[in-house]
This record gives sequence, structure tokens and C-alpha cells, in this order.
Amino acid sequence: MAEATESRGELATELPSKYLPQVEYRDLPEPQGLRKYAGASVIITATALGSGELIIWPYLTTLVGIGIVWLSVLGITMQYILNMEIERYTLVTGETAVTGFSRLWVGWGLIFALGAILPNAFPGWATSGAKVFTFIFGLSDAVSPIITIIFLISIGLAITLSPVVYQTLEKVQAGAIAIVLVFIVVAIVIATDGGAWAGVVTEAPQGAANLPGYISTIGAATFLGAIAFAGAGGANNLVQSNYVRDKGMGMGIHIPNIVSPITGEEEAAPGLGYMPPSTEENERRWKQWWKIANQEQLITFWGIGALLLVALSVLVFSTIGVRPNIGTDLIFIQEEADALGNAIAPWFSTFFLIAGFLMLFSTNIGVVDYTSRLTADTLKVTFLKESEFWSESKIYVTVAWLLIIGGGLIVLAQIEPVVLLVLSSTGGGFVMAFYSVLLILLNRRALPDFAKLKGWRLPVMILIAIFFVSFSLVLVYQMVTQGPGSFA
Repeated sequence: MAEATESRGELATELPSKYLPQVEYRDLPEPQGLRKYAGASVIITATALGSGELIIWPYLTTLVGIGIVWLSVLGITMQYILNMEIERYTLVTGETAVTGFSRLWVGWGLIFALGAILPNAFPGWATSGAKVFTFIFGLSDAVSPIITIIFLISIGLAITLSPVVYQTLEKVQAGAIAIVLVFIVVAIVIATDGGAWAGVVTEAPQGAANLPGYISTIGAATFLGAIAFAGAGGANNLVQSNYVRDKGMGMGIHIPNIVSPITGEEEAAPGLGYMPPSTEENERRWKQWWKIANQEQLITFWGIGALLLVALSVLVFSTIGVRPNIGTDLIFIQEEADALGNAIAPWFSTFFLIAGFLMLFSTNIGVVDYTSRLTADTLKVTFLKESEFWSESKIYVTVAWLLIIGGGLIVLAQIEPVVLLVLSSTGGGFVMAFYSVLLILLNRRALPDFAKLKGWRLPVMILIAIFFVSFSLVLVYQMVTQGPGSFA
């Protein structure tokens, strides 16, 4: 790879510089091929496992039938398009999308940091994972808080002691995904039927016609939120910038990785990037980078994510069918496990719970990581850019442990704030409404002509932005007219 491309010294004028410093021109590096960068999307994929894939869409399938599943594929397709616009900015500049937004207005970074922290302040995924852990071993509910705290501390130790945090997370999450995929393959072979798979397609037209009835049954907020979170969702998608950068893709190869302040070698400089000049060589390299990035995201995020969304919904439909009065949340998971055990064999019930535990644990690792990563990047490039002490790595680890300690105290106090849980399920939609619009502005105005957002992706991005803005307006209207308790 042409890692040693030289800075030209001249400052770029394309990037807004009212709130953040100008950057230098620098040629794009030469890409090495898809195999080198495979796995850049594995963390964001693993983080999505415990939300839409495991709980939301299988649950909705039991409520209204298999005819709704096509909407999950639509939802993850929208996220694929969004993620590629997030990657576009980072591939070209080496900066995260949130840094780009901070160039438009310095307050955007704080808004998105809060948009990550507030919905994830209550450790719901860790608590859920601990609960499933008790299902597996038949433990008392009384030990669930202790298990939750052990999980949280283990996550903190892993990211604190890892010399390069991204590399450790990629390996852990890739392992979790591999085990889950083994479960899916076995489940497809022995626990699903062809009629359920065919119904995903054949019942889709009827499902589309029945949308008003579906919305009436499950509620507008739940319905729209499920589409929005068919995949990662919320501020999580924004951190794809950091993962692409840490993978060394595009201009990100020149930006320091987050490392452990204890075992790694830190760099105090903020993650500001560069701008490639408009030359034929940079345009050629850009086309190669864009092709590789699209292929990697299509396979790792969209391909695996869509498979899991559809397969787990088909699995629950094949074994449980439509049951409008089935329990919610973890009661639903327990009933699904029991049904699978009765339909196939007791060992398959345990197999399902182990896979579910890994999904929830993967989600919790990803949530702690992306919340800390986004906050660290934002604070370092804005308010702490001159600090020699507060490196991005130190901020990252500090935020992670604050989340873990705060989450542990909430678990011990057995506090479950309803309003905060409501925000956890809906706040991400507001975040997506903001950044879907900002991505259009940023990638149209701040990039070289050869890399700008244009062609068919522009109208598609506009439609996606309209959807998420509409999603947010529906939630605001419902909150004003019915109160936040109506979301539950």
C-alpha cells in the first residue's frame, strides 16, 4: 500500500474550518484488495445481533405473521446505504463522520455523543444477557445482578488491557458471529420448514396491504422503531467511521488507533484528517476504495444481518406460529426456547439460549465500545484537541468505565427508570433523523468532485432522510399527545 504518500503542505479549502482546523492535502493510499479489509463491519454487525435479530423481529412475527419480515430487509438495506455514506466521508478524509458534522457546527458532536450515552445509560443488554445465562444453567433470579456486574467488569478489563482495542473487539465479535451462524445453519436444517421460508416472499404483498392493521396491532412507535433498528441503528452506525479508520481503509491509515493507555503506545493528537487533491490518480484510487468498501459492507453487514433477521423470524414462525398473546421481552425468549426444545429435542433449547446469550453479550460489548468511541472522538477533536494528557484512548477508557460503574450501581440498586428505557428504544430514531440529513449536506459540499454523493444514491438518501425525520415526528406527536408511557 502506498502508505508513504507525502503531504503537499498546502491547506485544503474543501472542508469547513470555522470550528475545526484546516487539513493538508494528501494523496489517497493505494488499496490492497478486499481480503485485506474484510471484517471492517464485523463489530457493528455483532452489536446488532441482540436487538432486531434476536428479539424485535421474531417477536413481531409471532404477533402478526411472516408477511411482515420483508420490512426487516428493507430496514437493513436503508442502514447499508447510510453506512456507506458514513464510510464515504472517512475513506476520503480519514476523519469520522461526527468530526465532519462538528466542522459544520461544533455542537453536533456533543449532540451525537449524548445521543449515544443517554439511550445506553441503563445496562439493558447486560441485564438481558445475564438473565438468559440464568436460563441456561437454571440459576435463581437473585444471582442475575451479580452476573450482570461480572459481565460489565469483564468488558471493561478486555478493552482496557487490549493493546489495540479494535483488533481485540474484531476477534471477539467475529467469534461470536461464527458461533451464531453455526446455530442458524443447524436451525435452518432441522427446525424450519419450506412453507415458512416461502412465506417471506409469497406473503409479502398481503403483508404490505395489511400495514395499517399491523401498525394498529403493535403500535406506530414499535413498528417504525423495528424498521429503524433492523441492523445496528441509532448512533451505532456513526461509529462505522471509527472501525473503517482503525482497519486502515482509505485515508484512515494515517490516523492513530485507539489503544490501551496501559499496554499500548498512545498518541495525543486529535483524529483530524487530510484531503486528497482532485487528480486522476486519486480518482482511480477512490474508485477502488469505494468498490472494496461497498463489497465488504454488503457481505459482512447486509448479508449476515439480513440472513439473521429472516432466519430467526422464520425459525420462530416454524415452531411457534402466530400467537398474538405471547409474552414480551425475555419471557418471549424463554417461551421460544421451550417450544424449540419440545419440537426438536431438549438440547436444542439450550443451544438456542447459548446463541441468544452470545448475541446479547456481543451487543453489550459493542454498545460500550461505540458509546465510548464516539464520545472520545468528539471530545478530543473539539474541546480537548490541545491537551497532551487527554488522548483519545484515555477518554475512551474513562467513558467506558464510567458507563460500567454507573450501570453496575443501577443494577445493584435495582433501578429501572421507565422513561430511560423508553428513550433507549426510541432515541436512536431521533439521532438517525439528524445524521441522515447531515450526511447529505456533508458529502455533497465538503468532498472532492470525484467522491461526492451523487447519482442514484442521492435520491435514495433523501428518501431515507424523509423516513427517519417522519419517524421522529411520529414519536414526538405520540409523546406529546399520549405521554412517553405509550411507547412501552
